[in-house]
Amino acid sequence: MNNYSPAFHRHKSLKQEKNIMLPFSCYSPKLSLYILATCVILLMLLQIRSLHTVLPTSPSPLPSLSPSASWSLFQQWQNLVLNRTLAAASPVNCTQNPDSMNQKLRDSITFLPLKDLRFSNQPLDGHTWFMSSMYDTREEGEVQYQQFPSEPSKGRFLCLKGHDTHDGSWNYYALAWPEALPTNATLMKGLTFVSYNHYNYDNIWHGLSAVMPFVAWHSKNSCEKPTRWVLYHWGELRLKMGTWLNLLMEATFGQAPYIEEFNDVDDDQPVCFEKAVVMRHNEGGMSRERRMEVYDLMRCKARVYCNVSLDRRDSHERPDIGMTLLMRSGARSFRNETAVTGVFEKECKKAKGCRLMVAYSNNLTFCQQVKQMSLTDILISPHGAQLTNMFLMDRNSSVMEFYPKGWLKLAGVGQYVYHWIASWSGMRHRGEWRDPNGESCPYSDEDHRCMSFYKNGLIGYNETHFAEWARNVLNDVQTKRFEEEGTKNGTASMKTCDCN
Repeated sequence: MNNYSPAFHRHKSLKQEKNIMLPFSCYSPKLSLYILATCVILLMLLQIRSLHTVLPTSPSPLPSLSPSASWSLFQQWQNLVLNRTLAAASPVNCTQNPDSMNQKLRDSITFLPLKDLRFSNQPLDGHTWFMSSMYDTREEGEVQYQQFPSEPSKGRFLCLKGHDTHDGSWNYYALAWPEALPTNATLMKGLTFVSYNHYNYDNIWHGLSAVMPFVAWHSKNSCEKPTRWVLYHWGELRLKMGTWLNLLMEATFGQAPYIEEFNDVDDDQPVCFEKAVVMRHNEGGMSRERRMEVYDLMRCKARVYCNVSLDRRDSHERPDIGMTLLMRSGARSFRNETAVTGVFEKECKKAKGCRLMVAYSNNLTFCQQVKQMSLTDILISPHGAQLTNMFLMDRNSSVMEFYPKGWLKLAGVGQYVYHWIASWSGMRHRGEWRDPNGESCPYSDEDHRCMSFYKNGLIGYNETHFAEWARNVLNDVQTKRFEEEGTKNGTASMKTCDCN
């Protein structure tokens, strides 16, 4: 049965046409949005047009806006829409409180151990295990150092935490922005020298090799003086220098070094420094010429401090040739001091103007050592820290060194440190004598356990060898002295030190 009805079909078609022609009713929300958008666009077009339209000179019944007023209105409307859009789109307000940002920087500070145990098998290689994440500043012929704040640190301060004297991995370091120092941090004003020493500050050679780079930095940076020193040995805090070293630094910088002990700071309380210089490679990187300049400065400052003449020609006490036997007591001393003294005294008497002086390093004050070295042209002494005094002699003075049995094979490169300092300070190392006799080791000659038998052995003598050696050195010194006198009385007289 066919239910088709023309009337029904016609009614349905009309309804579909209505739906096609009228996508929304008079009360549709879409209509409101379209009308609003159209009005906004028309308003914008009118405002833009007004900027290019010349206003009529005749009165108008309707009020009109000038181009400048129209442009001002447009700008206000644009800024309002832009600001609200950015505020809605951005999760972070760019004008937030600066204290909030500083707190985030403060919370992001990470303290690392001063002693990095990952490098315990190679503590002196690369960055060293002290502050191992940091790189040094390197300049041709100069010391390797770190300075805070600086361009490499991006303007950040050095901060330390912990005062352990037994385990450097319990002491820490970090970098912090000046505006966002760690919570409860103490800021220490002035310049701070932070020294890393792989050995110690009591032995005058090891101590000098650690602090000498700071003198180099001082002389190159307008002679700036430290407010305090912070001393570390393997990352462990050290609270003092040896007396000799302490007085040398006092003479050099014109003030006694203040060794920071952090007595008023809790172990977990950070300390930050307004300015800090860190050394951890001793003289590494310095040229020989630069080292000699630094030793010249320390020699000059020590003589001024001890009221010793800076120029040999100004000293009435100075012999033409001063020969000093600098003796040791105990380990590595001469077995027969009287016989050794007799050999050198006999040869000295043969040389015109020579005077032999015998001294014991442990019986001399710092200034007595300075004065003794200023009178010395030839230093004769067993291997030991007392030979560090050689840099206090005039340049081109001579050094004669003596060793007990067994050192050549077993002592390693450390036995040549006084060859090195002689070269670095402008002296002439005239060789060494190694005693072939001494205590026997129960192990084979090349067994490293034998060093414990040989290290502190006594030193014998060889009269024939010593006498010939002394004559040769004395003859060279006499010849050199004669040449100096023939060339305008030698070098120019030194009256003042650098860094005055």
